[in-house]
Amino acid sequence: MRKVITIAREFGAGGGEIGRRVAKELGIQFYDKDIILRTALANPKLDPEDVRRWDERVPSSFGFAQSLFDFYNKPLDERLWQAQRDAIREMANHESCVIVGRNSEYILHEFDHCLHVFAHAGFQWRVKRMSGMMPGVSLDQVASDVKQADRARKKNCEYYTRTVYGDSRNYDLTLNTEKLGIDKAVQLVLAAAEDL
Repeated sequence: MRKVITIAREFGAGGGEIGRRVAKELGIQFYDKDIILRTALANPKLDPEDVRRWDERVPSSFGFAQSLFDFYNKPLDERLWQAQRDAIREMANHESCVIVGRNSEYILHEFDHCLHVFAHAGFQWRVKRMSGMMPGVSLDQVASDVKQADRARKKNCEYYTRTVYGDSRNYDLTLNTEKLGIDKAVQLVLAAAEDL
């Protein structure tokens, strides 16, 4: 039986780490940004190089001095959004996997063999965690980046799904990683996925 686990997350809450560890523990595929490239390679209407540049947030119309997070304030090309949706659905139909981000919980909301997870934590905890991963970056800059990423994810979610970002009704399991810790969060996701 296939198991698909989607993990949406606040920036810095550890959703990516949880997803990687759950996938490894279950022996299944893990997907995050590589979904975009896989989408492009599978869709003859899209140029993989254009998609790669888009996902790296540096399209030619943007100056390099702009914040990387500003990019997500722009909507995806509609063809790319549709191709990404198709690729996520195709993966969920054919293999067990963990998918982080990309509004995958919305795209797969009617699939029975899915567990939809949202990882969140307090702002200061997330800033401290990200600061530890970004040596040499000032705490003020990390805090600014966390705020911008949160705004961008919220805007992206609302634009494409017409749902409220982080609303617990959109998920089967919500995890406060500040309170639980990453290890316990991984254990809870694994326990919840047992009955899929």
